[in-house]
Amino acid sequence: LLKMKAFIFCLIFVAATSALVRVPLHKKQTVNSIHRSNGEVYQNFEQSARNGAPSIPVHNYGDAEYYGEVSIGTPLQTFEVIYDTGSSNLWVPSLTCSKCDGKNLYNHSLSQSYQPDGRAFNIQYGSGPVAGFVSEDVVTFGGLAVKSFDFAEITDASGLGTAYKLGKFDGILGLAWPTISVDKLNTVFEDMVDQKSVDKPVFSFYLSKTSGQDGELLLGGIDDFHYSAPLQYVPLISETYWAVGLDSMTANGKSFTTSKIAVMDTGTSLLAGPTAEVDAFAKSIGAKKFFLNKHEYTVKCKDVKNLPDIDITLNGQVYTLTGEEYVIKDSVICLLAMTGIDMPSGESLWILGDTFLTKYYTVFDWGQKQVGIAPAK
Repeated sequence: LLKMKAFIFCLIFVAATSALVRVPLHKKQTVNSIHRSNGEVYQNFEQSARNGAPSIPVHNYGDAEYYGEVSIGTPLQTFEVIYDTGSSNLWVPSLTCSKCDGKNLYNHSLSQSYQPDGRAFNIQYGSGPVAGFVSEDVVTFGGLAVKSFDFAEITDASGLGTAYKLGKFDGILGLAWPTISVDKLNTVFEDMVDQKSVDKPVFSFYLSKTSGQDGELLLGGIDDFHYSAPLQYVPLISETYWAVGLDSMTANGKSFTTSKIAVMDTGTSLLAGPTAEVDAFAKSIGAKKFFLNKHEYTVKCKDVKNLPDIDITLNGQVYTLTGEEYVIKDSVICLLAMTGIDMPSGESLWILGDTFLTKYYTVFDWGQKQVGIAPAK
């Protein structure tokens, strides 16, 4: 499944004695912004403790992505990775990686806990392929060790192009379901649950709204400090992506989609839907195609306050985005935070990325196979 990706990055601060772990999320310049400044299109579908729980900060620096640390091996080798609920594998660049200049590289010969595997690993992104091989080692995530974990050492990352070269991340840590994992490898969170590393089979994201303020990925629990109304739960319709039933999407009381699937994806910065539906919505509000990227649209900044609300209905509950919440002010232009993506399978769906997830605190309930949503503070 290909998707428009503006990567999310996080930074883990290790604070160790509880199975409830707070992972700080730091924001840097978005991959979409990098490509936009280069006139390119990028596709890929792909602090202190509270109540005794260790805390890991999540920083926000404007138009940015969330990245964080994961460590592999004994002694630890540390990498900056994207925490992505839209994919399922963990991969980092190998010492032998080509097109990986400036990245932190994994050297398995330095790890006492490394075990060779050697299976080929190939993953296809919209921008091109990424390839390498499978290895086994201890993975440390949020200060919690996951033993004997199979991950990918990447030897060729050329398919990621400019996004990888200029981005601040080394690899990706997928948080979706094992059914879409390349080579059917276990996922990191799956093994954390199986090894009883976390209190509950749940993780939750709080993405800060304001530049300079921290957000948080919480492993093993829910933090009611970060939301202002009761959580509303939506059952999953498949254990692939974090996919839920989409009742409707409307603006000015009129539906603009026939899709019945919504994917909650921390690895996508925008709303993404079928190209024809996105184009029709953009035209309905007077948006124009952006000259640097035919998949993006601009609106007149003076008109943003008059744009209609978008109402997204999930499991009977309406979640609203105002015009100011679905438009990105990028220097002197205003970009519609929505892009078109058509699935090769012909499947029709909408991806609810950071445009949605920044407004709504989101609980990814692995155990009960559901997503909890509430207005974020």
